[in-house]
Amino acid sequence: MGSEVKKSEPFSKTFYKLFLKRIIDIFASATALMLLMPLFIIIGIFIKIDSKGPVIYKQKRVGQGGKDFYVYKFRTMYLNADKIGPTITKEGDRRITKVGKILRKLSIDELPQMVNVFLGQMSLVGYRPGVRENYSEADLKSRIFDLKPGITGYAQVMGRSTLTREEKRNWELKYAEDASFLVDLKIILLTIKKVVTGEAAY
Repeated sequence: MGSEVKKSEPFSKTFYKLFLKRIIDIFASATALMLLMPLFIIIGIFIKIDSKGPVIYKQKRVGQGGKDFYVYKFRTMYLNADKIGPTITKEGDRRITKVGKILRKLSIDELPQMVNVFLGQMSLVGYRPGVRENYSEADLKSRIFDLKPGITGYAQVMGRSTLTREEKRNWELKYAEDASFLVDLKIILLTIKKVVTGEAAY
């Protein structure tokens, strides 16, 4: 588990997974946090004006090696949202606030995860971390968790909310095998395109 990679992988790919990927994450997240701080403050003000509750929402998710960590997001739902409707987010979800709809549409609600990336709990690209209840024992022992979870990944650019759980798992397994600098760059560019079009963002 952890940072294991297959012995058959070329040195360049192994080096990227174990070292270069983390260096890029640190530089990119630190730069993003400094540049986006004014935007974070403005978003925080709008969230507080729109509804009661904290600006930042945190939830325990499963990270690298199957270990739990807290993921950070801008709060996009009303307090006690779990008592209002189903736990799966869908289009027209009445648990989402007015400001939350805009943040989700533009995927801005995910930006606080740059803190998770800087702390080494996440990467820019990886599998999207879910709650432990959504994983089977087989899932937790799979190669999905060899690498760190990401802000974006294959599943986000290949269908996002429209994918079934099995399809999502297959894409995450594929990323564990494919991860490289060029693959990550492709996913990031596709993510930017998806954000601009707002495709499948609820």
